[in-house]
Amino acid sequence: MSTLPACPQCTLENTYPDGDNYVCADCGYEWPMVASAEAESSTDAVVKDANGNILADGDAVVLIKDLKVKGSSITLKMGTKVKSIRLVGGDHEVDCKMDAGNFMLKACFLKKV
Repeated sequence: MSTLPACPQCTLENTYPDGDNYVCADCGYEWPMVASAEAESSTDAVVKDANGNILADGDAVVLIKDLKVKGSSITLKMGTKVKSIRLVGGDHEVDCKMDAGNFMLKACFLKKV
């Protein structure tokens, strides 16, 4: 049994080491042998609310201003409490469920309760 990892792009196990990288013989994809600390820290980025408090999965937050939903006539009102948020990557860091539906929100428009 080989201890070499499968290719992350094509998922085949025909890989070999080449210098500081692994190379897939099937698709030619190359990736570093050592997972960089920078890549890990970008996935575990700290998300802060409008007041600078660190947010975590499951926190409850309140909207600090009215937000118009793009492509809809819905407006999320200031003071609306959102329970059990989920943090995700990207520009809109917070995924949540509200009475009006599921939304992705920017943390700068939220305040931790």
